[in-house]
This record gives sequence, structure tokens and C-alpha cells, in this order.
Amino acid sequence: MSQPPLDGWDVLEQAQELARRGVEFAIATVVWRQGPSSGRLGSRALVTADGDMIGWIGGACAEPSVLREARQAILDREPRLLLLGTPEQFGGSIPEGMTVVPISCQSEGALQVYVEPVVTSPHLVVVGRSPMAGTLLELAKTLDWRAELVDAADFLERDVDRRSIVVVATQGHGDEEVVEHAARAQPAYLGLVASRKRGATLLGYLAERGVPQPLLDRVRVPVGLDLGPTPHREIAVAVLAELVQLRAQGALTPGDAVPPATAEPSATAEPSSAARAAEAIDPVCGMTVAADRTSRPFEHAGVTYYFCCPACRDAFEKDPTSYLGEDARC
Repeated sequence: MSQPPLDGWDVLEQAQELARRGVEFAIATVVWRQGPSSGRLGSRALVTADGDMIGWIGGACAEPSVLREARQAILDREPRLLLLGTPEQFGGSIPEGMTVVPISCQSEGALQVYVEPVVTSPHLVVVGRSPMAGTLLELAKTLDWRAELVDAADFLERDVDRRSIVVVATQGHGDEEVVEHAARAQPAYLGLVASRKRGATLLGYLAERGVPQPLLDRVRVPVGLDLGPTPHREIAVAVLAELVQLRAQGALTPGDAVPPATAEPSATAEPSSAARAAEAIDPVCGMTVAADRTSRPFEHAGVTYYFCCPACRDAFEKDPTSYLGEDARC
């Protein structure tokens, strides 16, 4: 039996759990409503970057719009205040900075929703026991990053995920095995503390072992900002400086997964986030909806259309040409 959606403070407890796991998400909160609307003041929902929604924000009209805007807020790292309803409901009195999201809801209700992205602390895994590795660990902790130090012999692929940052600082002790394990985990960042020559040799060796080239292309070597010849501990400063710079640029985010055996897409490869998030425009009311089976697909003249509610689908099914313009009558 399905469980009822979480609401109110229970949603915030789930937010703490997502933050603990390092999952990026946005919190959407209803701050104003115009009835009739299924959303209530204080209703909350969490939206992850993958499009999962936890909680309740409103009915079938509001949910896809909030979902879309929340995922964009995670990418932009910018909060936004949404006004959900028909443009006629708000007229020309929209305060600057608010975003009007047209929805065609049969209840004629409207919502104002505040969407705030939650950027979690990076997960840094430093592999090695050199003075540089220890310094990097301590520096990262001063920034409140989730940082841990792992011996080369103990490092496994399962120790990291695609949101992790991995810096291999084993100084030649098991570099090959560690980089191979880390590369196959496809973290958001993988750097090797080594000279350019040493890095080229190591990556060439792993290529001969059958590690896919797209995975090896993600390995940054040498790692860190180029400060010229520096002592080991100052290398740690250069590495962290580069990581901070990349994070500020939004470059420390998971990329599309690479199939394990080949760089070419395959029929069994996991679809990218973009593929999972395909959208379409409801031809009746103009709402943006998910282009999947949840949006009541209907095929007409070889084209599949998607709808926000049964009423829109029924109206289109009865007279498709009235919603498709003159070209559909030719």
C-alpha cells in the first residue's frame, strides 16, 4: 500500500538526511495561496536534481511547474519566488524579481511558492598518507567540507560516488590501482598529484589494461593551481585553491555516466538526466508537462501529445485541429 506524502516538518527531517548524504536539492514552500487550491500555506516539498519530489506542494497543475523550476534553481544556485496561475489573475501588478509560471488549473486557484536551492558541503576523499595529503584534509575541514583520508591499500570503488571529489596523493605507492578504482566510480572530480610525465605514463598503462578512455580523460594531472616549485604542504594549498575555484564555477557536479566497456552509447546505458526530464507543451492550455506516460499521452497524425489533466486530453481528442493551428487543417 502506498504511503501518504510527507508534509510540514517531516519534510524538513528528510532535508537533513539528504544534506547528510550530500544530495543536492531545493526546498519549495507555499507562501501564499488563492483558493480554491489543494496547496496550503506552509506546504513544503523537496526536489532533487534527478527530479524526485518528496512532500506535497499542490495538485497536478502546480507540481510539474514547481518540479521544473526547482531543478533549474539547483543548476543556477539561485532562489526564486514563483507565482503559479493564469497571467490574467495577476495582471500587471507583478513585483520585480518574481517569476510568473502560467498554469491552467480547472480549480482557478493560484499559488506563490518560494524555491530555495540547498548546496551541500562537498565530499572530499584524499587517498594517501603523505604530509601533503594530511594538510589537504585539514584545510578542507576548515571550510566545513566532508573530508576523509584513506590509505591506498584500503581504497575501493564503493568508497565514493558521482558527487565525490577524489584526490590521489599516494606519491607512487599504488597509484595505478587507486586511479583505476576511482575512475570507474566516475566521481565529479578526480585529480592525481604527480608530474605531467608520470601522469601520462600511468594513464597509458591503465588504457592498456582496458580502462575506457572517457574515464581516463576525466583524470586531472597535474592537480592544483600552478604555483611553480613548492613544498609538499603548499601543494595542498594549490589543490584546494583549484577545487574552490571549480566549485564556484559550478564545475564540481556529476556528469553523464560513461558506459563501463565503451565510450559509445548503448541500448543498455543509463539515460542521462536530460533524457529522463523530457518535457512537452500541453496543446490545449499551454502548460509544460512531462513527456511520459504520467501526462496522458494521445497520438494524432503520427505525433504524440501530452496533457496536464483529463479535461485537456478529452478536449483535444474531440477536436485536435482547433488546437493545432492552420497547418493541421491542410
